[in-house]
Amino acid sequence: MSGRLIKGNKTIKKSTVYSEDKSLSYRNALEKCLIALCKELDIQVPVWLRKNTSEFAAFQKTFFNSEHFMEEIKFDRFEIEVTQSKCSFMN
Repeated sequence: MSGRLIKGNKTIKKSTVYSEDKSLSYRNALEKCLIALCKELDIQVPVWLRKNTSEFAAFQKTFFNSEHFMEEIKFDRFEIEVTQSKCSFMN
């Protein structure tokens, strides 16, 4: 999962985290990655709303703004997106 903090039209910070724990459900892996991403970007974990679930299910991407955070934020938007790693297959 990759995430970026946006202020105006500029990305001010970005990071990517991976979950390689195959025993986790998709939801648990998503939650683990979101928490790790927030730690990497040094921000609090946002409140996940129903609109985030809808966007994420449709586009594998969603964003959070000030209404998703309990404390004041120093950016306009936090975007997350599922990133696919390159895989090679053997026949």
